[in-house]
Amino acid sequence: MKHKNIAIFVPHAGCPHKCSFCDQNTITSQGSLPRGEDVARICEQAFSQIGDLTETEIAFFGGSFTAIPKPYLLELLSAAKPYAARCKGIRISTRPDCIDDGILEILKAHHVSAVELGVQSLDDAVLLKNERGHTAQEVWDAAGCIRKNGLELGLQIMPGLYGATPESDFQTCKAVCAIHPDTVRIYPVVILKGTHLGDLLESGAYQPRPFSGMVREVAAMMEQLADEGIRVIKVGLHASEFVAEQAIGGYYHPAFRELCESAVFRKRMEAAVLQEAPAKERTLAVHPTCISKAVGQKRANLRYFYDTCGIRIKVIGDGNVPPFHVKIREN
Repeated sequence: MKHKNIAIFVPHAGCPHKCSFCDQNTITSQGSLPRGEDVARICEQAFSQIGDLTETEIAFFGGSFTAIPKPYLLELLSAAKPYAARCKGIRISTRPDCIDDGILEILKAHHVSAVELGVQSLDDAVLLKNERGHTAQEVWDAAGCIRKNGLELGLQIMPGLYGATPESDFQTCKAVCAIHPDTVRIYPVVILKGTHLGDLLESGAYQPRPFSGMVREVAAMMEQLADEGIRVIKVGLHASEFVAEQAIGGYYHPAFRELCESAVFRKRMEAAVLQEAPAKERTLAVHPTCISKAVGQKRANLRYFYDTCGIRIKVIGDGNVPPFHVKIREN
């Protein structure tokens, strides 16, 4: 059963200040805040179109949900509560420094089942340079508090920030693995017009790493997280004409995840092929859900092997092969 989110955006709501990279109004293409009646209308419409609600969640995204004024918080939760009781529950995103036992009790009473923390980095120097206003230790503390209260834990990270290096980003990924959340979202930084990062880029003070390098780095993170049994539920910002128009740098691509998955498979396919004696053709088995990932966007991986090695690759599905793994098969 495929997971579905009924997304309700509360751009900048509850945020104590503006982080260096942030413009939620552009990212969500929404300027106004929803009221309780809007929440009920959105849920009613979505529920009328969804058959099986077992894997459906109502998701409040775009702000620091647990930091919004309590009357407004309760207005939104109360409107969503009767619908949340009929599906998997409510998913919210917030800051690590806006979590404690008291707020988690309120969330649980309204059928909130999952809390995602906007972590971005677990390097204190990077957090400071990007005006996050919290420390890495507060991430660990908030994650422990969420776990203690029995809720699903998600973490969101943002490689490529101002002051970050490939090494610091990989250390963040390593720390995420140690925290071991249920889910992770990877949002390589997108530099938007009018943000502090945008100003730093235009002044020359901030020079992002090459796009192709970021694809390889995120692909390696996805491998590491998969090996730890952590689900990566999102890679890259969702495709949006508003983001495309306002992005002046960074790593926006409407199919960023597909690029990274293709890179993972190219690396693993290459390792499998090189272990074998030279041949003009090879058949590689992958999990059936991974065939398109192995083939690559616009058949890029198949073309790569033919153009660089003269090898024709055939990809087949095999349910016994774990996701992201590759097995040689006899032609």
